[in-house]
Amino acid sequence: MRPKPLTDYLHIDSFANEGKCLARHEGKIVFVKGTLPGETVQVRITRSKKDWMEAETSEVIETSPERQQPFCEHFGYCGGCQWQHMKYEAQLRYKQWSVVETLQRLGKISSAEILPIVGSDQDREYRNKLEYTFSHREWQVGDAWKNNPERIKFPTLGFHLPGAFDRVFNVESCRLQPELSDRIRMAVRKFTLENGYEYFHLKKQTGLMRNLMIRIATTGEVMVLVVFASREQEKINALMVFLRASFPEITSLLYTVNAKKNDTIYDLEIITHSGSDFIYERIGDLKFRISAKSFFQTNTRQAEKLYRCVKDFAALKGDEMVYDLYTGTGSIALFIADRCRHVTGIESVAQAIEDAHINASINNITNVSFHVADAAKLLNEKFYAEYGKPDVIITDPPRAGMHEDVVRQLLLLAPQKIIYVSCNVATQARDLQLLSEKYSVDKIRPFDLFPQTQHIENAASLILR
Repeated sequence: MRPKPLTDYLHIDSFANEGKCLARHEGKIVFVKGTLPGETVQVRITRSKKDWMEAETSEVIETSPERQQPFCEHFGYCGGCQWQHMKYEAQLRYKQWSVVETLQRLGKISSAEILPIVGSDQDREYRNKLEYTFSHREWQVGDAWKNNPERIKFPTLGFHLPGAFDRVFNVESCRLQPELSDRIRMAVRKFTLENGYEYFHLKKQTGLMRNLMIRIATTGEVMVLVVFASREQEKINALMVFLRASFPEITSLLYTVNAKKNDTIYDLEIITHSGSDFIYERIGDLKFRISAKSFFQTNTRQAEKLYRCVKDFAALKGDEMVYDLYTGTGSIALFIADRCRHVTGIESVAQAIEDAHINASINNITNVSFHVADAAKLLNEKFYAEYGKPDVIITDPPRAGMHEDVVRQLLLLAPQKIIYVSCNVATQARDLQLLSEKYSVDKIRPFDLFPQTQHIENAASLILR
């Protein structure tokens, strides 16, 4: 439905979860986006139920001292950053509050030691990877198209509008990666438009240009992957030669052809035009090889802080057997391997385990083993008999949290310690409540891996009672 204006002013009482704030109107709770506690605002209602409503801020009447001017011209409709209007110190405080409130409310956790949130030294230009989409038509803000009706026909290269798979807005600048990323993207756009490259029409499945991925590692190495919709080799070669000549900073220049209806590249052949087919990233003293298909934490510097916390929480003495569930490319397993007897990593994605083996070899780490399997099915007596029962378990599941069968196996195994890392505190709280049958949470520490957003990582240390 179209947002409805609310004529009354709302006073914002407090912060709420999921990046929203809370107000009250005529006996209903109102969850409001784009505001801060203490502010007086006018809003547009986007959803209305019997006891509550959702709204977006249309005008701020009285501002909070924690409000700041957003630094990005796309703020407000881009889904990448939701909190640029909030000073970074306030973002950290509200994120810490969110973790504590969620764990207490859903996990019934009240006695754990709550350590201060670890903020990011860089609150912008912190991402090592961004992905852009080509579209045959540019989406524009509100009624902007009325001032230039012809522009609605312009092809564009940018981000999807949140929740709209077929709407892409043009990105002039994104401050989440170093400035080189902007220069590469804008050069690709200029070259392809000037030379008649057709941009992809998602609904009709026509056009040549589909996606652009840029990785910039803390090592200084740069990977660029261009995704084409068909094998028009002359045009592909021309763009690759242009990028190679224009940007000597690119150390890995790749392309692939995707004629499928979805954008995933994991089942496609990646072709190296020039340079290497991978780049290196570093966490601590370890070197990680990153391919186009590799999963890797997008904030490298903050990931290192998080991994050091995991190592500290585990308090390893050197003789422990450790299981690393949902190990991904094995980055945590490899990071802690110098402190224990053996680490067993388990992950269901085969490509990730291939990367884990390669990274173990690169770093000459031999006291690790990695297995492609669903942890819910692999954790059983037969596996323990072959690989030993763990003294410590580290688990870093996806947003959905751990499968109930995994939780059940952890309770049966009953290792002395469990270190639970999560990107979704709500599902983490649910799992911690289930594990409370045998475990107490003794420490928690939030980490801000995604400044300017509502997202938060949290590490929890569990001790067997």
